[in-house]
Amino acid sequence: MNTKTLKHILLIDDDEPTNFYHSMMIEESGLCSNIHVKDSAVEALKWLKDEANPIPDLIFLDINMPIMNGWEFLDEYKSFPEVKKADIVVIMLTTSLNPNDKERANQMQEISSFMNKPLTIDNIQKVVSEQFAK
Repeated sequence: MNTKTLKHILLIDDDEPTNFYHSMMIEESGLCSNIHVKDSAVEALKWLKDEANPIPDLIFLDINMPIMNGWEFLDEYKSFPEVKKADIVVIMLTTSLNPNDKERANQMQEISSFMNKPLTIDNIQKVVSEQFAK
């Protein structure tokens, strides 16, 4: 598989063990060397707005988080200048079995894909090969 390697991946999830596990899976996949983890959507937005931080190639975004959930994050993210979000691929992650979540995600142009947790090396490789084939 001739898969592109990414420079930066941003994980946004309030669950520390999930972030640890997903970071391990990304590292083991060999597809990215810089993994940034934010445990809240508010913190992630602040990080993304900071010009000193790199623009991630890929964001894995959890839906269900306290204070600001994934949908609310996306409402704020939509207002970013196009240049700031131009090439970022956003993958929504969930443990939810609610079919309305998937339907809602499919209707948002900011979301490239909707996946169930946990991430595996195979589905990380699949995301990168499908979303970054260019």
